[in-house]
Parts: sequence; structure tokens; C-alpha cells
Amino acid sequence: MIESVKDIIAREAQAVLNIPVGPEYEEAVELIVHQVHELGGKLVLSGMGKAGQIAMNMATTFCSTGTPAVFLHPSEAQHGDLGILQKNDLFLLISNSGKTREIVELVTLSRILNPDLKFIVLTGNPSSPLAKQANVCLATGHPDEVCALGLAPTTSTTVMTVIGDALVVETMKRIGFTVEDYNKRHHGGYLGQRSKKLL
Repeated sequence: MIESVKDIIAREAQAVLNIPVGPEYEEAVELIVHQVHELGGKLVLSGMGKAGQIAMNMATTFCSTGTPAVFLHPSEAQHGDLGILQKNDLFLLISNSGKTREIVELVTLSRILNPDLKFIVLTGNPSSPLAKQANVCLATGHPDEVCALGLAPTTSTTVMTVIGDALVVETMKRIGFTVEDYNKRHHGGYLGQRSKKLL
């Protein structure tokens, strides 16, 4: 099992190194900064299933680092939660296949409410219907899952998380986010104490 675990870690690490990185990252960060920090909107993240859990994590990380963000469940959006959308908001949608029905429908319904909404899409399929709706598309490289069946989201969610971290960190740099800013948003726990000591 030790060798198997080492192989799993190595395959996931390689998938991270294989993430395609190009000018679309700068475009995505510029869009986040413009819509949220210059125009006063917020970042709305959505995904279904495991991708949704990644989107939730990204939303909370953006919030704690100075970029107002919320998670919108794509199914609940169809039952009234779509009303959270406001002027100048920006969507960041996550779908490995780029074909997830609830997410594709979310784009259509959101544009009925606000035809000017902009979308960043994070997907393993840059030729998908969802990717074609994007203002900016970030591709994962579509790595094979390390799951023994090749089915359960494992490697795909790893690379999604790393891409989210890259967006968060680069946005922090662009807005000049400081330790003092962090401490104002994160009072509790070890990180709250640590950030206070760094002031």
C-alpha cells in the first residue's frame, strides 16, 4: 500500500504541474478586480456535487482575503436563490465536464435576469457548451482520476483547488491585501492570533 499511496500522490502532483497556464489567468484576475473591487459587485461561485464543494471553499477563501464572494447552489438558484444576483456581480462556475445540466441552465437563467453578466468558467473540457459561454475559460488539463475506478472526482478536484488558490493569491496581490486587512476579517483561532502578531 505504501507504494500505491506514493504513486497516487505522484500522479496528483503531476496533474497539478500539467495545468495549462496562459494569459487567461491574468484575464480572470483582471475581471475579478474590475467587477468586484472597481464596480462594487461580488464574486458568485457555483458548481454541482464535488465541484460545488470546491466552489464553496473558494468563496470562503476569497472572502477572507478581501474579495466579497458567495456560493450559489445551482439547484436552489432555480427556486428563488438566483435573486442574490446584483448589478456588476461576476460568476465563477466550476464543472469538470462543462456539461453539467444545472450549471448550463444557471447560465441561461442568469442571463434572463441580467444579460450583461460575465462568466469565468473552470472546466476540464474547454470545448464544452459551458466553456463556450465564458468570458474567460480556465482549463484544468483534464487529468485522469486516481480513483481506482477512474470515476470519483479526485485528481480533477485537486487541480480545481490549486487553480482557485492561484486566482485568490493573484487577486490579493492586485488589490494590495495586507496582514492588517486579513486580521480585520479573521479574528478567531490560530490564524487570527498569528495575523495579530504580524501587525
